[in-house]
Amino acid sequence: LERIKAEIERRLSQPDLSAAAIAAQHGVTPRYLQRLFQGEGTTFSRFVLDRRLAAALRMIERPDEPQTISAVAYAVGFGDLSYFNRAFRRRYGVPPSAVTSGRRRSASPPPAR
Repeated sequence: LERIKAEIERRLSQPDLSAAAIAAQHGVTPRYLQRLFQGEGTTFSRFVLDRRLAAALRMIERPDEPQTISAVAYAVGFGDLSYFNRAFRRRYGVPPSAVTSGRRRSASPPPAR
């Protein structure tokens, strides 16, 4: 399962990443692959979504490399910006734009008195 997870990490940017493709690459059936993830209390789809959202958050939080929300979403494999925004908000409780605006505020000097 660790090799499969590493392969998923390498291919996160591919919007068409699927259990069938990963299973075939590792010589197992998609059903067996799903069972491996179920053994860890998750699903293939949930694992991919979790990894994509975590990668997106890391990218958004980087003050040294500002990117647009859409560029981040597409870079981590989301093909639909609306879905990315909804999933991000569900996971982190705020839209991605709130993270980028918070980053800009914390990177700017404090107001003069």
